[in-house]
Amino acid sequence: MNDEVIIAEELTKVFNKSLVAVDHISFRVKSGEIFGFLGPNGAGKTTTISMLITVLRPTEGTASVLGYDIVRQANDVRKVIGVVPQEYTADEDLTGYENIMLCADLYGIPREIAKKRALELLEMVELTQFKDKRVETYSGGMRRRLELACGLINRPKVLFLDEPTLGLDVQTRTATWNYIHKLKEEYGMTIFMTTHYLEEADALCDRIAIIDKGRIVSIGTPRELKDSLGGDIITISIKESVDVSELIRGVAHVKDVKKENGSYRIKAEFGEVTAPLIIEALRKGGYTVTRLSLTEPTLNEVYLEYTGRTLRDSEESKEAIRMQRMILRRARGG
Repeated sequence: MNDEVIIAEELTKVFNKSLVAVDHISFRVKSGEIFGFLGPNGAGKTTTISMLITVLRPTEGTASVLGYDIVRQANDVRKVIGVVPQEYTADEDLTGYENIMLCADLYGIPREIAKKRALELLEMVELTQFKDKRVETYSGGMRRRLELACGLINRPKVLFLDEPTLGLDVQTRTATWNYIHKLKEEYGMTIFMTTHYLEEADALCDRIAIIDKGRIVSIGTPRELKDSLGGDIITISIKESVDVSELIRGVAHVKDVKKENGSYRIKAEFGEVTAPLIIEALRKGGYTVTRLSLTEPTLNEVYLEYTGRTLRDSEESKEAIRMQRMILRRARGG
């Protein structure tokens, strides 16, 4: 079997002949890995998943899942994948068990096999004692676990997770991470997931594609992406309203200096050694340091490096807030 289970080449989606949601992206997902799309809402993550699971037809480009073309062999693709969408899709008037059986019927799974699988899945996501309760009584975390069970009923070779923990509290989010890890470690499942949570991408993904405004700006393991920054991050502020970028740039081990909103963002090797050298150089120049912080590279720093803004800043959009509020309302049963 080919080691690459998802292959996308110049994949593009344009809405209304003008809105470019996904802009000529190319990537490959290896068998058995958790591959993440990291970016804010509106970056093109859900649109990409929608094309890969054959819900949306690409405007340009090609993609295949397990060797099946997503356009020409859409039915074959659907047979080998599982999908857990961002929105809650379970029927609230049915029980958890009935929802899983309904999904089994849609896949044409024989009833006796479906019953056995449903009970196994309910046990895996720790919903056995609630299997005969109507979904309208479930908490947000229970609903998310049920969605995961529904997405696994056909024993997919590739599982697509769209923002799997959006709207969940920290404890439930951690539990969901454990389920995702289990799918990879115990079942060797290939997982394609989207997220805008930095810590989620860092904790779960073997490789990450950073996507911004419909384009992939970088791909790598979390460690590779952080290492691409070339060192530690030093942030420093001074009392005086003058530009001291060149002075800082002349300090040993400093690789780059950017002035941002009155502060200086410095990339440097050996940050613990370099920070005191910068302070000393500024002091000798007659400048007063008012603030200094030293951090190892984070995915937010990586996102800032490649897009010019932090991921958290990107999430302040009205669309992001609207989406999160809608998910939260449904999670709370409101």
